[in-house]
Amino acid sequence: GFFVQDAAGADDGDADTSDGVFVQWKRDKTPKVRRGDRVRVTGKVVELGAGDQGVIDIQPQTVTAIAATAVEVLGRGGVNVTEISEPPASGAQWERFESMWLRVTATMTVTGNSGLARFGEVEAAFGGRLFQATERHAPGPEAQALAVDNARRLLVLDDNRRGEFPANHWFLADGLSATASLRAGSLLEDVEGVLNYGFGRWRLQLTEELSVSQHALRPPAPTVPTGLRIASVNLENFFNGNGRGAGFPTPRGATSVKEFQRQTSKTVALLSGLLPDIMATSELENDGQDARSAEAALLKALNAALGERGDYRSVSIPDGASGKDQIRVGLFYRQSKVQPVGAAVALNEVPFQQGGSRAPLAQAFRPLVGGDRFVVVANHFKSKGSCPPADQPADHGDRDQNDFQSCWNATRVASAQRLHDWLHTDPTGAGTERMVLLGDFNSYAQEDPLRLLYDLGWRDAFEVAGAGEVYSYVYAGLAGRLDHALVTAALAPMISGAAVWHANADEAEAFDYRINQRQAGWYSPEPYRTSDHDPLLIGLDFSRR
Repeated sequence: GFFVQDAAGADDGDADTSDGVFVQWKRDKTPKVRRGDRVRVTGKVVELGAGDQGVIDIQPQTVTAIAATAVEVLGRGGVNVTEISEPPASGAQWERFESMWLRVTATMTVTGNSGLARFGEVEAAFGGRLFQATERHAPGPEAQALAVDNARRLLVLDDNRRGEFPANHWFLADGLSATASLRAGSLLEDVEGVLNYGFGRWRLQLTEELSVSQHALRPPAPTVPTGLRIASVNLENFFNGNGRGAGFPTPRGATSVKEFQRQTSKTVALLSGLLPDIMATSELENDGQDARSAEAALLKALNAALGERGDYRSVSIPDGASGKDQIRVGLFYRQSKVQPVGAAVALNEVPFQQGGSRAPLAQAFRPLVGGDRFVVVANHFKSKGSCPPADQPADHGDRDQNDFQSCWNATRVASAQRLHDWLHTDPTGAGTERMVLLGDFNSYAQEDPLRLLYDLGWRDAFEVAGAGEVYSYVYAGLAGRLDHALVTAALAPMISGAAVWHANADEAEAFDYRINQRQAGWYSPEPYRTSDHDPLLIGLDFSRR
């Protein structure tokens, strides 16, 4: 179909009502309508979308349209573009511009690009990057207010096409490449298109190329001032087939040997850049620790790439302690920097035995130079997706309570409590209160599981280090932290710094290792878009006691 709008000078003068409407008219019907045609349309007014539910529950939204039975081209005409410099006062008030030609005169910030490669769409915001409501506020009125504000400030910039994986991104003058990657944080000027609503969000169907006034730069690997380098890394489904160069596709991750080689190259580049002395990993294939395992493949590739510095080893997981999920956590360390103290232990019991939960893994270490023993715990709590069956009571804690914490929140809360209780029985036998929790907790910073851990005395290492507002994940154009580094009060004074390497979350999926539906020029063995989560890095300096 196509959009029509009142001709210049023929609008109704009411700024609270739209001057445009969408016309359903199949591509193969005649007459063929061109932009700028003056038309007479006959048909029936309909509401499309059956009340699509928005990201924020303001009201179900439909799109007013004319199901045309006849279209007559009367000649040529023109309409006025409506210029806006700020978003409306509420998300619902976007409706007054529905199906109208708009030009945004304010600078907009790219706040998400997860649909760029597949759907030709970019999430952009007025007034800077958008954050998850429960990253900044506990569930409640303040979180709701932020979510509503996010909804009014966000526009999806769409390529005005229906197909998936477009052969070219016509709206990007420089195309999509490593040097023009349109990372989240990039700035746009004079965005122009026609407003419509679909898939739960307001969209600007672009009519002109985007003017990118500033591409956000790919940052180098971070560092910390002094001390041991401790990292948390989400590997995004690192699976190596059968370990003999076959066995693909696997249940997750790479679908072929070539994809696995590409994934390995990017992962090694990321880990080599971080060069942590200890790293906790998540989303590693749960296939043991023998020579054919994914863990062994990663260690071999990483150590080979590092040459003389390649002295990484993994801790030994007790038999049967990695749980039954397809993925598990892991702990790796540099032999030249730290020494394991005793054996690793895992908490492979309820609630971590539930499907989709991963058993936490703990290991005590001692620095080889100047330091005390401390305990590192790798974690990966149950995710927010794959919600419980609909036959559970509506008030069941694992059902989505519409408080921005999504599904399985009760399980994550129980996981936080059980983890805390277990660690305070000294399961490693290290006899120390110096502990750090690392990993993907699948909870934003102000959600119930994290606030419980704060209440139990755990401290956010980034807050201790004065790192300011940080994020490690971007979903639906909203930034936040699912990945955390929490320390006990006994270890907090040793924190020398904390940083997030924004190598992944701000990048479009176009630049990951996958081959299907990708352009050959998008891939490179660089660390950027190795995963969908950014890695964390903290410093532990025992001279700061």
